Amino acid sequence: QVQVMESGGGLVQAGESLKLSCTTSDLTFAHTAMAWFRQAPGKEREGVVGQDTNGYTHTADSVKGRFTISEDNAKNTLYLQMNNLTSDDTAIYYCVADWEVGAGTWYEPDEYTYWGQGTQVTVSS
Repeated sequence: QVQVMESGGGLVQAGESLKLSCTTSDLTFAHTAMAWFRQAPGKEREGVVGQDTNGYTHTADSVKGRFTISEDNAKNTLYLQMNNLTSDDTAIYYCVADWEVGAGTWYEPDEYTYWGQGTQVTVSS
């Protein structure tokens, strides 16, 4: 069983930054499709930033220019850098992964088999 683990959430004030980390327990699970999703109270899960099987990065319009992903292949770690946070970014953030996800479906939660437990990001005014 592949374990996906994310960390780095917390409570910050508007305008501040956070960097989330995601890693997998199985080092053979590399070069796969990975993404960050989030779910705010009363809202559907939405894809935030993702990297499909072919390595293309996709970013939701709501976070473009503020959120970016990077990776450290040696550590099998995916990072989500979140800058200029606002209260609208408050949500539980999930790291997700699967063996194969195409560019046209990266934002669909059902495309991903492996999910982390979620990390809470709360942005206060």
